[in-house]
Amino acid sequence: MERLFRLIKNRYFLSGLIFIVWMSFFDRYDLGTQYAYQQEKNKLEEQKAFYEEEILTIEKAVKDVQYNPNEIQRIARERYKMKKDNEDIFVIEEVEPTKK
Repeated sequence: MERLFRLIKNRYFLSGLIFIVWMSFFDRYDLGTQYAYQQEKNKLEEQKAFYEEEILTIEKAVKDVQYNPNEIQRIARERYKMKKDNEDIFVIEEVEPTKK
């Protein structure tokens, strides 16, 4: 018991303990803030990976369009509803069911 009182009375121990408590809970970059920053960082890294994959997909599509005439024809038919003279086009739209 006396040893505990000596430890509590030690000014270096007290100043170290106060420093740790202050940095953990009251500082601008306390533990809660650091946790929130880490969560935000993880979310941004996931978004970065997603967009890098999208960039690769788009670059591949651009290369296909530049060098493949069948791809150009497919895009013209799908996006711009173009057709040949002897073709008919049927556009199918999905309709959401109405709530009663």
